[in-house]
Amino acid sequence: MPLKPHTQAALLLTACFTRRGPDDARPLSPAEWSRLTSWLQTTGRTAAELVEHPDPDNLLHGWSDTAATYDRLRSLLDRGATLALAQERWERAGLWVIDQDDADYPARLKARLHKDAPPVLFGCGNRRLLNARSIAVVGSRNADENVLAFAGQLGRAIARDGFALVSGGARGIDQAAMLGALDAEGTALGILADSLLKSATSPTCRPAIMAGDLLLISPFNPEVHFDTGNAMARNKIIYCLSEAAVVVAADKGKGGTWHGATENLRHGWVPLWVRSTPDADSGNAALLKRGAMELDASNVRIEPLTRPLTHTTAGRTNDPNLFSHLDGGNTHPRA
Repeated sequence: MPLKPHTQAALLLTACFTRRGPDDARPLSPAEWSRLTSWLQTTGRTAAELVEHPDPDNLLHGWSDTAATYDRLRSLLDRGATLALAQERWERAGLWVIDQDDADYPARLKARLHKDAPPVLFGCGNRRLLNARSIAVVGSRNADENVLAFAGQLGRAIARDGFALVSGGARGIDQAAMLGALDAEGTALGILADSLLKSATSPTCRPAIMAGDLLLISPFNPEVHFDTGNAMARNKIIYCLSEAAVVVAADKGKGGTWHGATENLRHGWVPLWVRSTPDADSGNAALLKRGAMELDASNVRIEPLTRPLTHTTAGRTNDPNLFSHLDGGNTHPRA
């Protein structure tokens, strides 16, 4: 399916298609893209015209930016042939691309991230899940069997209460929670930092994708390899797509789970809950001291996690209806 002109412009100006050489122009950041589209709007133009107009130089007349220079924009716009080849590979794997002008683009991302919202999202699966009611579950890659079992139970409880499960798709807690949700005939969204193309075609993910139960998305090139910076950058998307987030286990002061949780606490995007643990020196305990709320690992009900709460002491709630057995309580039909 041909890309819309606005999506083409967003890809050409903000996406990486191949490994960037030392002389290649650096794609625009979300903030730089926001500045450009805002300027175009003030001049009565749109980003789509940059690929539709026979002479985009005229459209950029008057543009001045110390970082997103005219020469940099022109170099990026000249990558049409490279984009066409990449698009063929993506389409063969069943991937799609949307930009901020698409109706399916998550409203929560634009509302919470503003100029830092990703200009484009690559995905494979049911787009309607992008705006579904959802709860994020995150945690470290290395966890013991008891912690992984809790993550799976939590995923199943989230599904039974009619929420989609959002996570990063990494091994360990992320995958355990997602599999729990899918096992309970629920839905899940994986926000990937790398290898979307590989994951979308894997035998593990493909059946759930084809059934409409699993959606994989990424703000990065679907063929990109793992990069720590990308992994950190995608954390905000996990939180901002959700109505609440649960940290099952975090390493104190390091790692993607810690970085994402503390970033959410700074910005106040969604309520942050942390699984209770007796270890006072754990990352979970440190997050409670920073303002997260404690979730009793033996008694959890999902719906109240998204509600505004009244606090009696730091990290605790006085809501008497919050806790009930993890596998008990009312269940809801699948969304």
